[in-house]
Amino acid sequence: MHALTISDLVRTLLILALVYLAYIDLRTFRLPDAMTIPIIAAGLVFNYFPNLGLTSFPNAIAGAFLGYAFLWGLNFIYRWAKKQNGVGMGDAKLLAALGAWFGLSALPGILLVASISGLLGGLIWLRYQKQSIRSAFPFGPFLAVAGIIELLWPQILQTWFLNNPI
Repeated sequence: MHALTISDLVRTLLILALVYLAYIDLRTFRLPDAMTIPIIAAGLVFNYFPNLGLTSFPNAIAGAFLGYAFLWGLNFIYRWAKKQNGVGMGDAKLLAALGAWFGLSALPGILLVASISGLLGGLIWLRYQKQSIRSAFPFGPFLAVAGIIELLWPQILQTWFLNNPI
């Protein structure tokens, strides 16, 4: 049996933080800045050290910036069209955190997994809560699960699609 490394400990803490954020979002429809911003910072610091990091530091910075900007932009367009928010900025900060940890190249896979599971899970959530299809549901738990999948099985979708062309 091998001893846990610092990297293993940090990854375990990241999983626990993502599970806790998912729980908070399910209960309150909020992802607190007190959790998301330190996770962004920790991802950037972790990836600053090449021997520990999951991606390069520049890729982590790009992932954090573009992760936030993507969901902010989607919300901006939705708010312009519908006159109400469609995505919470806590979700944007959580995607920024995942980008800081896994880098820009992981964001499409994370968003795909979160979107598909969010669509299916959201329909189940709305039915369980006896709400209409237009009601809001928390997206953070699906982002958190997608982040955990990316941590445990990196680039699984890209590998699967490359090995199993349609």
